[in-house]
Amino acid sequence: MNFVFSTQINQPIDDAIGTLKNALMKQHLGIVSDVNVSSIIKNKLNEDMPHYRLLGACNPGMAKTMLDDLPEAGVLLPCTIVAREVDGNTVIDFMDPVTVLGIANNETINKIAKDAKEKLKAAIADLEQH
Repeated sequence: MNFVFSTQINQPIDDAIGTLKNALMKQHLGIVSDVNVSSIIKNKLNEDMPHYRLLGACNPGMAKTMLDDLPEAGVLLPCTIVAREVDGNTVIDFMDPVTVLGIANNETINKIAKDAKEKLKAAIADLEQH
C-alpha cells in the first residue's frame, strides 16, 4: 500500500515552501511544525545533504474531531509533508492520510482522512499551476 503522493515545483525550496503554504491555506490547512533536517544533520553530524524539511500540516477542526473520538490518535498527527531539494527544484511529498490514519481502524478518523486527502490533492493541483 502506498503511503505518499508527490509533486515537483520548479522553485528553490524556500520559495516552494511559501507557495505550498499558500496552497494549503486555500484548503484551510496550516503548517504547525517545520523541522530543517539538513540543518540538524549538519549541526549534529557535520555532514552536508541537500535541503530537506519536514513540515506538519493540520486543520484544527479536523484534529479536534479526531482527538475527541480517539485521544491516542494524536500520535498520527499532523499530516507530514516533506520538502526536498532535487537539482534546484523542490519535490514535495505528502503523507497519504487515508493510508496512515487508516491504522486507527476508526470510522470517524477514516472520514477525516478522506477529507484531508481531498484537501491535500487540491493543494497539489494548485501547486502544479506554478
